[in-house]
Amino acid sequence: MTEHIRNIAIIAHVDHGKTTLVDELLKAGGVVEAHQKLEERAMDSMDLEREKGITIKSKNTAVKWGDKTINIVDTPGHADFGGEVERVMRMVDGVLLVVDAFEGPQAQTRFVLRKALAEGILPILVINKIDREAADPLGVQDRVLELLIELGATEDQFEAPVLYGSAKEGYFVTDLKSDDRSSVEPLIEVILKRVPPPKVDSGAPFRMLVSNIDWDDYVGRISLGRVESGKVAKGDVLWLLREDGSRVRSKVTKVFEYAKLGTQDAAVGEAGNIIGLAGFEDVDIGETLAANEGAEPLPFVAIDPPTVQMQFAVNDGPFAGRDGRNVTSRALWDRLQREIKTNVSIEVNESDQAGVFNVAARGAMQIAVLVETMRREDYEVLVSRPTVITHQENGVEVEPFETLYLELPGDMTGGVIQTLANRKGVVEVMEPRGSMSYLEVIIPTRGLIGFEFELMNLTSGHGVMSHLFKEYRPVVGKIRAREQGCLVSMSTGTAMAYSLEGLEERGRLFVGPSDEVYEGQIVGENSRSGDLPVNPTKAKNLTNHRSATKSIDEGLRPPIKMSLERAIEYIEPDEFVEATPNLIRLRKRILCPHERKRSEKNG
Repeated sequence: MTEHIRNIAIIAHVDHGKTTLVDELLKAGGVVEAHQKLEERAMDSMDLEREKGITIKSKNTAVKWGDKTINIVDTPGHADFGGEVERVMRMVDGVLLVVDAFEGPQAQTRFVLRKALAEGILPILVINKIDREAADPLGVQDRVLELLIELGATEDQFEAPVLYGSAKEGYFVTDLKSDDRSSVEPLIEVILKRVPPPKVDSGAPFRMLVSNIDWDDYVGRISLGRVESGKVAKGDVLWLLREDGSRVRSKVTKVFEYAKLGTQDAAVGEAGNIIGLAGFEDVDIGETLAANEGAEPLPFVAIDPPTVQMQFAVNDGPFAGRDGRNVTSRALWDRLQREIKTNVSIEVNESDQAGVFNVAARGAMQIAVLVETMRREDYEVLVSRPTVITHQENGVEVEPFETLYLELPGDMTGGVIQTLANRKGVVEVMEPRGSMSYLEVIIPTRGLIGFEFELMNLTSGHGVMSHLFKEYRPVVGKIRAREQGCLVSMSTGTAMAYSLEGLEERGRLFVGPSDEVYEGQIVGENSRSGDLPVNPTKAKNLTNHRSATKSIDEGLRPPIKMSLERAIEYIEPDEFVEATPNLIRLRKRILCPHERKRSEKNG
């Protein structure tokens, strides 16, 4: 009964062409008409995903091929969103491992592939971008096979079929010598042949593990998952089997299945298919929906615990409420509670300070994406520097360590290695790759905070990094990430070109002429260690020489504008990032200089 269904996930590193490949499969399956222009990156539906070029929340779609249905799940390609990855692997029977024909398998690919192999899922190797200059598809194929051996692939998993092609150009072939480079049909045929139908029991009573949660304004919460046994229809009464052992009875109000670029109403949700069910308002990810009250809950994949924590606080600055509408403690708390309903890899707790909440996650990027989403929803929020989460093992305090993978110009290696040593990193592998150097470094998660910003400066933007959680080890010594102090405004008002010209000699500025600043705001980076109080609002005494100010404006260097991620990693523990819908500011936690000094004295 499930012969016509195939469930697959797509694994790829950022920018290796995963989403473009999905777009081509959708075209081939007639999801859009041949003459219709498919919106580029169709499955990256969040604005943030399209901007960053990464998939953050896994999404499903379906391609019809003859009488077969291929459910496709586009998995996140970044380890910070690993909570999504683990749930996806419970729903699929095969994975497309998409690898760039030049870059080969990357760190995040390794992370997701390890999860897939552990679940016994069969991979299909897709070597993409073979038309790229300096592409080496056969060399990359060898590197992937080495990776499969390293990750403990079974014999069946190791014998993965290989396709070569270009998603951008819309073709894949099973033989590099083939001249028929016209479509992605060879890939679809391999999927249908290689990936088995779902192993489910059509005759048993209905059971489904809730692997994800969606929301619809008309029907409320939608429980997403693969039907493990039986079938379900609108009006059926099901039992929600909770983690605490309790049972809740409710009625199915709608059944959805995936079609084209969204969902459609379905008469029946059958075994093996990936569906959505409405009618269960209190359902959580990891719980089971079943036809029988006494049914056994389905096992839920354990999710790796968070490794970093940040504080979210109500914006108490003098400009609070000017830019956003959601500025109260209650609004902030409600939004964070809403997030954890659909994001199981984030934890939220109240702190001992009023209006301050602790948010824990896999990595700083995951929290930065949440803050960026909140900005777009008209929130104002203060965010602290990330701190790592330590715990006790056999009476010893341990902290998370990661494997850092680096590729950088060979002549810049020395400075980077010195910086890594200062951050308690130990180089395990160093090998030349043409004019580039490849490094593998074991480093505390603490040592990675702010490192990407420094790497960009040290390598003039040519360094590429990715990292994966390795293990917990005993805490190492203190790491100071930022050597320079900052320029702190001691006045509130409008920044003046005359004043900024003088401050340029002191360091690099974060504000420009006419920007509004306030007391305690960080307006630049000091060229020396230690913080320096400055007055960026000081105006030149009025004269009749108007052109003088104009020439100062033109002579000023453009201020440094940081992204949210960079700002979060740049700040020190006594500082905040102020994120509003239109602005990113850096500031001291305590704005008043006298109170700051008093706080420092009191320790």
